[in-house]
Amino acid sequence: MEEFIGIGRRKTSVSSVRLRPNGTGKIDVNGRKLEEYFPSEIQRDTILSPLKKFNLTERFDIVIRLKGGGIQGQMIATRLGISRALLEQDETRRPDLKDLGYLTRDSRKRERKKYGLAGARKRFQFSKR
Repeated sequence: MEEFIGIGRRKTSVSSVRLRPNGTGKIDVNGRKLEEYFPSEIQRDTILSPLKKFNLTERFDIVIRLKGGGIQGQMIATRLGISRALLEQDETRRPDLKDLGYLTRDSRKRERKKYGLAGARKRFQFSKR
């Protein structure tokens, strides 16, 4: 069976996306339906926006495997994975996806806490006396 694979990352989230052509639009996220895993309509729209750009929402069955991070990071990682899988299928989509910023990996991560400080940069209250 032919499938197109894309991997997306954001913060500590990793998303592996498999697009299976000639599908019915069924989306499986870690063994659950998309509506169960991402209950908010905004989250689902963000994830499926690369497919909606090319009117492909009903053409693929999608299997998504997510690990780590929170909902927001998983959402952006999945969008990147879908975009990369779409590119694997058809390279001519690159300019449109790039203009929308769907191919850019957001490399920002959480800064670690330093010793002697309250957080990464926050200090404890200074007292002169």
